[in-house]
Amino acid sequence: MRTGQRWAATVARVAGRVVAVPLGAVARWRGGKPMHPRGVVLDAVLERHGSTVPWGVPWLDDPATEAALVRLSRGAGLPAPLPDLLGLAVRVPGGTEPVDLLLSTTGSGPLTRMLPVLRRDGAAVHSSIMGYRSAAGTLRLAAFPEAGQLLSEPRPLADEVARRDRCFTLAAARGGGSWQPFARLRLTAPRPPLDPDVAFDAVRHPPPGLVPDGPLAGFRAPAYARARAARRSASGAEGPGS
Repeated sequence: MRTGQRWAATVARVAGRVVAVPLGAVARWRGGKPMHPRGVVLDAVLERHGSTVPWGVPWLDDPATEAALVRLSRGAGLPAPLPDLLGLAVRVPGGTEPVDLLLSTTGSGPLTRMLPVLRRDGAAVHSSIMGYRSAAGTLRLAAFPEAGQLLSEPRPLADEVARRDRCFTLAAARGGGSWQPFARLRLTAPRPPLDPDVAFDAVRHPPPGLVPDGPLAGFRAPAYARARAARRSASGAEGPGS
């Protein structure tokens, strides 16, 4: 690791520890969810068809169809029609360990894919922002909405998905390179109650062959640890709200 990279990683870890303190306080106040307190949980199907350009990562390259759980949420919990940082969390239960993805609304360009963007409509690009170290280099993941709008307020969004499936295309990119689709995420039905207590952790549960890397991973680790502790205190569950 280069000196500049080591410095950035150290700064990120320190920042994560500093931010973890107020996040823990907010989590206790919000019932264990310091971020993305308002959302809707949906049943989904992840249809992995593989990438046209192989990455050397089986989870991205190999076809499979898996049941999934998705939470769409508002980052600050602001009511619509106010814009908010929207989140798309995906859990694939898997075997011994689940796979968790945490994506937030961003741009899609070489630089804007790493910048959070406030949105009103949930039919927007969501990026991991965080990089993943892999055999193909540092990759990022993103979800691109298929045609049509997608409401961002939890109850209307649940009603919308109950009427018809909504879909995202999942894609991977190396650095600032072009996005390569590898899967389709189909939202099929709301899971009652509207927002059951489900915790996601993209640092502890990455896809096989992808290792969370870079400043954001270093920032998230201590912040998530504090959020998990607050969540256990609040409800007996484990993991950060997302």
